[in-house]
Amino acid sequence: MSLAFDDYGRPYIILRDQGQKKRMKGLEAYKSNILAAKAVANTLQSSLGPKGMDKMLVSPDGDVAVTNDGATIVEKMEIQHPTAKLLVELSQSQDAEIGDGTTGVVVLAGKLLEQALTLLDKGIHPLKISDGFDRACDVAIKHLESIAEEIDIQANDHEALIQAACTALGSKVVSKRKRELGKIAVTAVLDVADLKRKDVNLDLIKIQTKTGGSVEDTRLISGILIDKDMSHPQMQKEVTDAKICLLTCPFEPPKPKTKHNINISNAEDYKKLYQQEQQYFIDMVKLVKDSGANIALCQWGFDDEANHLLLQNDLPAVRWVSGTDVELIAMATGARIIPRFQEITPEKLGKAGSIKEVQFGTSNERMLVIENCQCTKAVTILIRGGSQMIVDEAKRSIHDAICVIRNLIKDNRIVYGGGSAELACALQVLQYADEVSSVEQYAVRSFADALEGIPNCLADNCGLNPITSVAQAKSRQLTEKNPRIGIDCMELGTSDMKEQKIYETLSSKKQQIQLATQVVKMILKIDDVIAPDDY
Repeated sequence: MSLAFDDYGRPYIILRDQGQKKRMKGLEAYKSNILAAKAVANTLQSSLGPKGMDKMLVSPDGDVAVTNDGATIVEKMEIQHPTAKLLVELSQSQDAEIGDGTTGVVVLAGKLLEQALTLLDKGIHPLKISDGFDRACDVAIKHLESIAEEIDIQANDHEALIQAACTALGSKVVSKRKRELGKIAVTAVLDVADLKRKDVNLDLIKIQTKTGGSVEDTRLISGILIDKDMSHPQMQKEVTDAKICLLTCPFEPPKPKTKHNINISNAEDYKKLYQQEQQYFIDMVKLVKDSGANIALCQWGFDDEANHLLLQNDLPAVRWVSGTDVELIAMATGARIIPRFQEITPEKLGKAGSIKEVQFGTSNERMLVIENCQCTKAVTILIRGGSQMIVDEAKRSIHDAICVIRNLIKDNRIVYGGGSAELACALQVLQYADEVSSVEQYAVRSFADALEGIPNCLADNCGLNPITSVAQAKSRQLTEKNPRIGIDCMELGTSDMKEQKIYETLSSKKQQIQLATQVVKMILKIDDVIAPDDY
């Protein structure tokens, strides 16, 4: 600590905190980074597979979340170590690109780091390990593409898409209802998909949650559902052939932007001011009515005076519509978002078949449904559940299922689940290792061992003996030349994943292996860390 003075002669203290930080170099840095990242992966390990456990996370505010979605778990964990944060980003990039497989990618990265630690102890240079992993990753990806199968997503009333959604939902809290929820997700995606271009605009699928009822009450609404009701209880509850005026300006008199005060000294002045304010409202309502609109949706609020005038003029209105809902309604109905009343014209109105108010249960909770939109077929999935936690987890689960279906529409190649794809790749990588004459051979073999870690975890989480189960599956894959043999997690009596109809998209599996390898290579290149003492 030392004292110094600034240009004006004011003293300030310089604190030297370098002494409170520790510096790690070389092997110590590698091991510290690997152990930190491994700790995160080990936390997620028990959440993998159809019988994976859930995690309860409590935020500093006391909010409780129960989930086994990998991306959600690592996002809500308060991770301090900078290297461990790389695994959080890994899970998020898998979630952003694919939408599913977030737990698997972190567990695979953890297994690769475990193998890297053993190789470092043997004295192998980290760059040699990285090169070996890279070569093994290329072999695994090529083998995945060779064992992938194309499926007909149109056949048998889109059964292939429903099965893929069921696989995604099988490991979630809502797995008991995976078939029904899978069908809802498939219908929602197909309603908004452009099958010719193999494109799906997920913005047109709105997921709305409402506590109450049970998960079975979750339903698909062909239109947009917004969590609002008419601004006045006496307004009509249904508008057919709706012409929508979409406003982002409030039904309020203009506020002076100066700091001047208005002094009212007598009743006459007050009446004039009141009449002027009334005139503002009358003009606003008239502008909306003259455009031909028969309903106004406003992003902002309006006071009781405006509300009363809207009712008198037979103009149903909705206030406090959220910004995302405004954009979705504009996309679906062809409405232009209007920022000023003076800009309202008939061409800017959106069109929909009907807008009606619906009520749920015995409570007084109402929502608005906008159906038969003019431009696109926007849909809403209304999720019900006994508690907020169930509803939130169901929302995350359905999002994963929707992403899987979207990926299958874009690329209809699949690989089989239950750890069969990883085992097939591991066997291929081991075969390739015999052809590598350099030190990288050890890293290539370790990559195969890491891939075997996934079926090991699946077996362990399902209460099976992991060593026996994986050994049997490997033996059968080799003798029967069948890459579909995996772990019979549900104990259905067959290990052939094609018979169990357990599969996932090729793009998801490829992305998992590539992303995990890239992150491990990045961690293995860090050889100097300056960090506070508590890391």
